[in-house]
Amino acid sequence: MSVWPEGYARQVLSEVDSTMLEAARQAPGLAGPKWILAETQTAARGRRGRAWVNPVGNFSATLVMPVSDKPETRALRSFVAALALFDALVAVSGRVDALALKWPNDVLLAGGKVAGILLESLGDHLAIGIGVNLVAAPALDDLEAHAVPPVSVLSVLGVEVGQEVLLDHLAIAYARHELQFQTYGFAPVRADWLNRAARLGETVTARMADRSVTGRFETIDPEGRIVLSTDQGRQAIAAADIFF
Repeated sequence: MSVWPEGYARQVLSEVDSTMLEAARQAPGLAGPKWILAETQTAARGRRGRAWVNPVGNFSATLVMPVSDKPETRALRSFVAALALFDALVAVSGRVDALALKWPNDVLLAGGKVAGILLESLGDHLAIGIGVNLVAAPALDDLEAHAVPPVSVLSVLGVEVGQEVLLDHLAIAYARHELQFQTYGFAPVRADWLNRAARLGETVTARMADRSVTGRFETIDPEGRIVLSTDQGRQAIAAADIFF
């Protein structure tokens, strides 16, 4: 494996309330990017404030980095992080065929959700939180109808992956994709993401707070919006939960 990426700091905590909260606390004092990994979280959360179930042995880390981009450009780093996470999981499992990316920010393994990504702006910094079910998946009790069921790397592939091992691969992959993003913009990131997209060309439902839209998943546009072909024409949607 290559060496840890130059310019990226690293911290491993035995326990913390949330790596995202820790990133917010440390951000004002950081001049460069830093990965924060927690072996255990006591108050983890996912998108829209939802609780993130985090059994011991699963992966929880946040990359906090100074940024000067506009908000819409910052948001595109969810795709950068997804590509890096895809590459890291391939590296530790040796399996590329079972993995796919689900818009806007999930990674699927054998059709189940194995990882999620959460972005938060912290003034002049951006926090990218990543959770991966390495050893255990949450129970299905609170799963919404037609939602993707959670799975773990261990349950699907029978592969045991250490938290710091995954972090090493993830940090290296992220640095590579971030450099591409900074050098060439979103276009190559978009193309790479679409090559790994789940259900591209198939019918999906985008569920928003006030409405749902069902249509054929055509692409993601240059702003990162999912584009659906519906009976009412093409619709570009910036934020939604996607159901298959």
